[in-house]
Amino acid sequence: MIITVLFRQLLVMMIALLACFPLHAAEKWTLDNQHSYVLWRIKHLGFSTQTGKWYVNGSVILDKENPQNSKVEATIDVAKFITGIPELDKHLQGQLFFDVKRYPTATFVSDKVEMTGKNSANVHGILTVRGVSKPITLAVTLNKVGKNPINDRMTAGFVATTELKRSDFGIKTLLPDLGDDVSIEIGAEAYQPDSSGDNNATQKQ
Repeated sequence: MIITVLFRQLLVMMIALLACFPLHAAEKWTLDNQHSYVLWRIKHLGFSTQTGKWYVNGSVILDKENPQNSKVEATIDVAKFITGIPELDKHLQGQLFFDVKRYPTATFVSDKVEMTGKNSANVHGILTVRGVSKPITLAVTLNKVGKNPINDRMTAGFVATTELKRSDFGIKTLLPDLGDDVSIEIGAEAYQPDSSGDNNATQKQ
């Protein structure tokens, strides 16, 4: 549940992975907020696994010719939990966990893309949660790049995973009964600007 912001940053993968696809020198790709999410999992007292989810908005500037010039920075409202349990959502927003009144946002800034295969890469960057900044690495895989048959827009799909310790970010409530290790799965769809230059439209289903 610590990586509320990581989702947008996996799109830095496009800097390298989309090099073999038709792009202009620099373009702004927009996240489809209906099909983009961060999912976290954490052990609950050893009995079960608690999950939570966020849907995310965002974009990334891609420079195909000079990928080192591409840059991704993201901010997210960490209060927007989706656990399916309203009381739990409020608990996670409180001082014992994310303390959203003092730290309403979390940020991630990517600083390096390291290719690990034709369609995979490690994306390195700095995550800041509750005022604490730590380096993290996302293992990212490109699922597909092609025209969406519904809206005829060039779309890229990714999945990314990572593991973190919540205690590294000062979230130590109920340790060790409530797990310290947090598993993160990030799913993303992003679309290329259409010919009209409209980057803001939301993808149709």
